Amino acid sequence: MGLSTHILDTSRGKPAPNVAISLYRETDSSTGWAKEGEGHTDSDGRYRGFFADEPTAFRVGTYKLRFEVGQYYEQLKTDTLYPFVEIVFTIKDASQHYHIPLLLNPFGYSTYRGS
Repeated sequence: MGLSTHILDTSRGKPAPNVAISLYRETDSSTGWAKEGEGHTDSDGRYRGFFADEPTAFRVGTYKLRFEVGQYYEQLKTDTLYPFVEIVFTIKDASQHYHIPLLLNPFGYSTYRGS
């Protein structure tokens, strides 16, 4: 089913557009992580492109989403504590859809499994 995400900037009450996002999968190699994809949030703060071209590549494992939020706040000319946010999560059933949102403000963030 795949993976999607979105970012809501809670300090502005708006989606966070054009934020660079990278997806990594944990490996057994010495590097620990392999890049699986990358993209940017759309005007609604969403990204749905992971595994869109190759849905069978989405499999059980531990993944990490990296959000380049420092660049986003730099464009807004807003100070932030976080140059990036990484969310690590485990996929136990790749037949399900996983939505991993990021609720963001310049000095805090939270996440959850969405629908």
